[in-house]
Amino acid sequence: MTAQILPEPVWRDLAQAHARAVEELTEGRLARRVEGKKHPVDDFLWEYYSFRPAQLTRWHPGPGVGLAGASERAEWSGYVLTGDTAYLDEVGVRERRANAIDFVRDLLTATLSRPGRFGCFGLHEWAMVYRADDEQIRHGGWPLRLGSDGTDAVVESHTVACSHFDAYRFFTPEAAPRNTLAPTRERQLELEQPGCLHAGMDVYKWCFKLTPLVPSALTLDAFRLARDIRELDMRAAPYDLRELGYEPVRIETTEGKVEYARAQREFTTRSNELRRRLLDLLTA
Repeated sequence: MTAQILPEPVWRDLAQAHARAVEELTEGRLARRVEGKKHPVDDFLWEYYSFRPAQLTRWHPGPGVGLAGASERAEWSGYVLTGDTAYLDEVGVRERRANAIDFVRDLLTATLSRPGRFGCFGLHEWAMVYRADDEQIRHGGWPLRLGSDGTDAVVESHTVACSHFDAYRFFTPEAAPRNTLAPTRERQLELEQPGCLHAGMDVYKWCFKLTPLVPSALTLDAFRLARDIRELDMRAAPYDLRELGYEPVRIETTEGKVEYARAQREFTTRSNELRRRLLDLLTA
């Protein structure tokens, strides 16, 4: 049952405000594409995840809202019209995406049931360049802060404990056996935990994969969190990105570890809040 119908001027203002917010967040990416430039931090969300700026710009109200005067949404996937009022086809979307909804619901529930782990210190990025040659380094255009030997020494002097398969699968062959866990896609429900930076970024992925069921306000909040997490991820990485304005989090030091873990806890609080919002939607 539709809870409310938004008059056309109201929902179009909301849609335009959303589009402006997205444009501010994506203008750097779009400008770099025109200039043929790369950015090791900001490009990640667009190259690793499949949602494009134009898709994020589209505003969706989510379940329980009718949009008066929205006849153009007859051409949008996941919508039905009554007269000129558009509604989310919630029953149809839930039926078509049942497997994805079940998986995301189970993953969010499992993740929320566990305490966060805060002892990884972002070493996954270091493990991705451990004993790598120049061609293997993912961001080879940027220098390693400690050089190759210094980077390898950090990995060798720490316990690597990455729980996320989509980070672990990029470890170099020499680094993979050093991980205390053996993450696989099949073990994701078993290993996912809220302290993981990649799991926090993935909340954005689960939101956009379930568009238009998920309201754009929630997806945009998840995108903002993912951007903030990615910044910490690369500040704590072995690369020297000070030229871009990113002061390193020196996780090879005690002070750096404290700084990293503090930020990690803050991101865990934010990501768990978003997980609960998304879970409430999926279990409604």
